[in-house]
Formats: sequence, structure tokens, C-alpha cells
Amino acid sequence: ALLMTEERRKAIWAICVLDRWEERLQDIFYGRPYDMLDAALTDAVFKFPLDIKMRMDTRKFRYENLQELYLYCYYVAGTVGLMSVPVMGIAPDSSSSAQSIYNGALNLGVGNQLTNFLRDVGEDASRGRVYLPQDKLAQFVLCDKDVFARKVTDNWREFMKEQIKRARTFFNMAEEGASQLDKDSRWPVWSSLLIYREILDAIEENDYDNLTKRAYVGRMKKYLMLPQAYNRTQSKGSLIFPY
Repeated sequence: ALLMTEERRKAIWAICVLDRWEERLQDIFYGRPYDMLDAALTDAVFKFPLDIKMRMDTRKFRYENLQELYLYCYYVAGTVGLMSVPVMGIAPDSSSSAQSIYNGALNLGVGNQLTNFLRDVGEDASRGRVYLPQDKLAQFVLCDKDVFARKVTDNWREFMKEQIKRARTFFNMAEEGASQLDKDSRWPVWSSLLIYREILDAIEENDYDNLTKRAYVGRMKKYLMLPQAYNRTQSKGSLIFPY
């Protein structure tokens, strides 16, 4: 966000306040209301089968397939990407349709969230949560017990290779949209895209051990990536990585 203009930075920070609202909504579903209005909703939640989006996170800890996991990613990250497009702006001379640019923002949000899941597998497991598609785990003869055991096996490595490839696909699809944004907005968006790609690289460098290790990109490496991100902003064409 620090790479944005002040006006856009404030707007993006305001959108990110939604995360705090989500945390408050989680507390409501856990029976921890903040005030009397929250208490009324807490009472309703426990008396009636209300289906509010964040209930997925507070009461649903398993995702049977990619469709269910994608829906979660869409709600918590994809929508933020969509809301950010009007703030970032579209280049006046863009040759792409607005729909394709919005799709790019959606794909970037989903890719970021999938990457968060892959980075945080061990931490989520410690809370009894598995943000991985159950059917894909089964294809590699894996299950929740293997996740909780935190043992990196050959099956786990092959499973992770597929998940990383999928996350990269979303980043690839996000490139065109990132390159068609207003010129003052491309640098921060491309920086985010490249840094999140680097998290996936870090998981690979850790020999796919995201069960006992947390992949991260160091501050110095992030700084060194900024010129690369800036170079990407100089072209409005898609520069898809060869993954």
C-alpha cells in the first residue's frame, strides 16, 4: 500500500477494515458479542440456522473439494480485489474489457488466499483447521491425520506440487488485469503479485515442508523485488511466468 498514492492508499486501507468486521462477526458466532447490537445477533445465530458468509470460517473447518475452497477464497479475498479496481483505476488507453480487468483482480485475490492457506498449513492444523480440498488429499492417499501428524512424505510433496501449480495459475490469470490498471496503481499490484509468487517458491525451497515450517519472504528480498515489479508496470501486455 505504501507504493500507492495517498488518496488510493487511504481507500485501500478502508476496504481492508472489512477484515476487522469479519473478526467481529466471528466473535458473534463464537458467542462473544461486543455490544448490545452484537448480542442480539448472537442470540439469533444460536436460535436460528442463519447462513452468513463468515460462518464458513467459524463452523466449517473442512472443504470437500476445490469448488468449496474457491467459494471461501472468493468471499474473503476475491471480493476485496473486485472492490479495489475502482480505487486503482483502469488505464484510459486500456485495450482490455472492464470485465477482464475485474476478473484479473478476482484471480489475484483468490491466488493470494490460496497461497496463504499453503503457507499456513501447520499453523491452521494447530487450530484444528484444514484449508485443503479433501478430495485432492484422498487422491494422494492423504487425510487430515497426515496433516496433523506434520510428517512430510513423498505423497505430501506430490500433493503440494499440484496445489502450488494451481495457485500459480491464478496469478498467471491475474497478470493481464494488473497490466491494464492505471499507471500509478500497477507498481503496488505487481509487487503484491510477485511477492506472493515468491512465497510459493519458498515452500518449494523448504522441500514442501509447510507442516513444520512457515514460508516467508524476507524484508531485504522484498525490497530487491520492487525494481522487478516496477519493470513489469512499463508494459500493458501480459507477461505470464513459465510455470
